[in-house]
Amino acid sequence: MKPLLEIRDLHKSFHIKSKAGTKPATLKAVDGVNLQIFPGETLGLVGESGCGKSTIGKLTMGLLTPDQGQILYQGRNLAGLATSQMRPYRRQLQMIFQDPFSSLNPRMTIGETLAEPLCIHHLCARQERPTRIAELLSQVGLDANAAGRYPHEFSGGQRQRISIARALAVEPELIIADEPVSALDLSVQAQVLNLLRDIQQQHQLSFLFIAHDLAVVEHVSDRVAVMYLGRIVETASAEDIYRSPRHPYTEALLNAIPQPDPEQEKRPAPLKGELPSPLNPPSGCTFHPRCPYASEICHRQAPTLEIAGPDHKAACHHSDQIGSK
Repeated sequence: MKPLLEIRDLHKSFHIKSKAGTKPATLKAVDGVNLQIFPGETLGLVGESGCGKSTIGKLTMGLLTPDQGQILYQGRNLAGLATSQMRPYRRQLQMIFQDPFSSLNPRMTIGETLAEPLCIHHLCARQERPTRIAELLSQVGLDANAAGRYPHEFSGGQRQRISIARALAVEPELIIADEPVSALDLSVQAQVLNLLRDIQQQHQLSFLFIAHDLAVVEHVSDRVAVMYLGRIVETASAEDIYRSPRHPYTEALLNAIPQPDPEQEKRPAPLKGELPSPLNPPSGCTFHPRCPYASEICHRQAPTLEIAGPDHKAACHHSDQIGSK
């Protein structure tokens, strides 16, 4: 099966303005990332805040321009396309943003918000739009009378449902969900995650699901890619990632997930230390200052993604030792 979306050797840096007496700095947000998403699949992209996950989503959507690399959608490279050239692909690629409080225009009713993409892409006649808007609201569990109300009249979970309806309005093939539940209460998170899973099954959608919480990603992803300081450090099926991680960072993220059963065997202590500054990343393997498996080679040589099992890759010099400490 050919991938619906393929990212090849993607790079994106940001130039940081210097203060008086200091040199300008360059922040490598995305450093040589390779990813594939197949039709009907959910790829979970996880990592700590600041590792470059959201930047990948914005690069894929054309909201940012990459410094280097390719973003292939159905074989067509979208990287660097002009706005007019990108417009036909806007229908196929949609995004759900993290904050449902700022992603909706407070001066537009919900009906106007949902009608806007229908109008831009000429998807239905004006007289048909109220019916289509009611259908979209019904799909995300809201009443049709919500169309006449404004975003401030809804809760956070309801606003995120509206954002999902807006993404569905143009009948996309791929949705990039950028931390879609992190701003919501736990009980509401479960409702939105179940909604996304039901919608995927109904419409045969593909998802790039961006999150920092492996516990959330577990319930929605077919495959998982783990990101650290701008690089992918492990990829595998969701089952393999949770059962047999092969990178110490993935292992640490799993150890940090709270255990509801106090009688379960206690896991090792979660990851210690802070994420290094991407303005001055460590030499060699960027994870080595926080890694319990680090050796001399980790300080001087950056590992590459290597096969660690069937459909399982890890960028670690000591992947065969993971789980021994």
